[in-house]
Amino acid sequence: MNLWKVAFLLLIALLITATVMFVFWISTPSEKTVIPEPQAASEGHVLTVKTTKKDFEGIANSYIMEAMNTQPLPVKLSVENQILLSTELTIFSIKLPVIMKFDPVVEPDGNLRLVQTGVEVGKLEIPPETVLKLLKDSVSLPEWMIVRPEEEDVYIDLSRIPMKSDVEVRAKEFNLEQDEITLEILVPNN
Repeated sequence: MNLWKVAFLLLIALLITATVMFVFWISTPSEKTVIPEPQAASEGHVLTVKTTKKDFEGIANSYIMEAMNTQPLPVKLSVENQILLSTELTIFSIKLPVIMKFDPVVEPDGNLRLVQTGVEVGKLEIPPETVLKLLKDSVSLPEWMIVRPEEEDVYIDLSRIPMKSDVEVRAKEFNLEQDEITLEILVPNN
């Protein structure tokens, strides 16, 4: 058999194997993500702060950037009528823009759960669970930003965001249609 034919067949076999392994990796369910127990509420004075979507977006991106240290920012949060997480996924050396759309839900403990309502991956039709799995497996996010592909949401544990002066932040209300976001700042007793 000709040496070129053997090399060609080996190349085809390698490409098919790589494609099958990639599809298998994407389609396998991710391990169950457990949300840590909420931290006990501290005693102190509560300051209620009302903010706008634009201000909240700036604050959130600042904390994401600070948590990522010197790494390039893999995720950008923007707030419109929904919360949008934008990132890029590199697949076979091709960068695909990814925009994930979420509705914010304030949890009883004051943390924030972003429930996924849609996803745009270039022009591809990819299930939201798969995109969240790719995000979880390929992007190093801050520990307080918990991606849960099986629930199709992102849990923002506001109690674990490192703050100066030991203050704690809790979400009280997220009304994006009225551009009203209410947060509580708990200043501990000294």
